[in-house]
Amino acid sequence: MRVYLDSAAVIYLVENIAPWEVAVQAVLRRPGAVPQASLLTRLECRVLPLREGRTALLADYDAFFTSLHGGLLGLDAAVFEKAAALRASLNLRTPDALHLAAAIVGGCDTFLTNDQTLQRCTEIHIETPAPAA
Repeated sequence: MRVYLDSAAVIYLVENIAPWEVAVQAVLRRPGAVPQASLLTRLECRVLPLREGRTALLADYDAFFTSLHGGLLGLDAAVFEKAAALRASLNLRTPDALHLAAAIVGGCDTFLTNDQTLQRCTEIHIETPAPAA
């Protein structure tokens, strides 16, 4: 099961943000779960550490993205075509459409996000990490 991690899910993991980190880890501990992310996820996660000059955090993000099995999902013409279709049909913001398209074109089974508006997409299983009560 290939699990696409949107930027929030990666931030929870890398920055150890409780209780969300535990919820994301629970999804990734499922049998056969393989975390995936895209170049867009990497871009979004690197902006704040770059802006604030937080080199240690930037190194943590780089280590996380380097550790992904199979590398990062690219943003090629097929992803942009799929994103345009998703944006048109679901009225999504461009970054959200690109994330979803990267996951779908990249063959992911699940899309892990805290963005409830993405639940409209029925082409991939959308899951929200739920912290334990």
